Amino acid sequence: MTDAPRLPLDLSLNLTHRPRRNRKADWARRLVRENVLTTNDLIWPIFVVEGENVRTPVASMPDVERLSVDQAVVAAQRAVELSIPALALFPFTDPSLRDPNGSEALNPENLVCRATRAIKQAFPQIGVITDVALDPYTSHGHDGVMEGETILNDESVAILVEQSLNQARAGADVIAPSDMMDGRVAAIRAALDGEGFLDVQIMAYAAKYASAFYGPFRDAIGTKAVLVGDKRTYQMDPANSDEALREVADDLDQGADMVMVKPGLPYLDIIYRVKDRFAAPTFAYQVSGEYAMIMAAARNGWLDGEKAMMESLLAFKRAGADGILTYFAPKAAEMLKKGV
Repeated sequence: MTDAPRLPLDLSLNLTHRPRRNRKADWARRLVRENVLTTNDLIWPIFVVEGENVRTPVASMPDVERLSVDQAVVAAQRAVELSIPALALFPFTDPSLRDPNGSEALNPENLVCRATRAIKQAFPQIGVITDVALDPYTSHGHDGVMEGETILNDESVAILVEQSLNQARAGADVIAPSDMMDGRVAAIRAALDGEGFLDVQIMAYAAKYASAFYGPFRDAIGTKAVLVGDKRTYQMDPANSDEALREVADDLDQGADMVMVKPGLPYLDIIYRVKDRFAAPTFAYQVSGEYAMIMAAARNGWLDGEKAMMESLLAFKRAGADGILTYFAPKAAEMLKKGV
């Protein structure tokens, strides 16, 4: 015991309210907690590559690997065991298969289609989300087709529609257009419905910003070295927030079932505004640069990596996100399953 000084009874402080009472013990903190992260909130993005029994590390994303289709099925099994609801697939396309029009995106035997079929055959209970954009398939690294230095909107949408149908035929549960072309959600919805894919959902990358945080992702899918120019003519200006609301409203009107904000942590204000305005299923993508920063700082001993990971994921829930695409998904799920 210490002889700590006590406050005089007539001290003119309002001590009727003591918020620390609700923080005094773990059980009390749990009772009053406003937001909770569970495995149900996680979507695990994985990269697929040609070959068999291949697991190739992504140098700029510690602990992340490119997986051959058979190993993607192994990852799906791990996701099922960890109660992760869904996987999001992204391909590393062989450079020899890339061309200016992204033709490989329409190949029924491309990596994404083969991985989708294999995962759904082995684990039909897990959701498979497929990315709709041409950048993994084009020789210039853009999300659409080009004429000179211009990204052609309507011509790109026509190809994206065919890509969406290709993925739906392979068994994709959710089509996720990340291209940011105008009008693509309505065109994709009409095409899906026209082929009888009435229950295939659309998760629109509705507010996708032209961000500096995508670098490691472009390493992972092999587009960083080939990208011609930048994507500022179709991805959003990081300075804008009202525009994000217009983009989201447009995609919902066109038939999107879910909307996404990308990147995540630098855009928590956008997530909050979107959820508050539309009350629609809203997702955040904790992108490769966010992941790489936390991992790098943790490996340098500058912060506690596990605590930073969980805090960052909880921040998305607090901002209003219904779910999070994150490369931390398996690690976070393991901790959540243990009750950490």
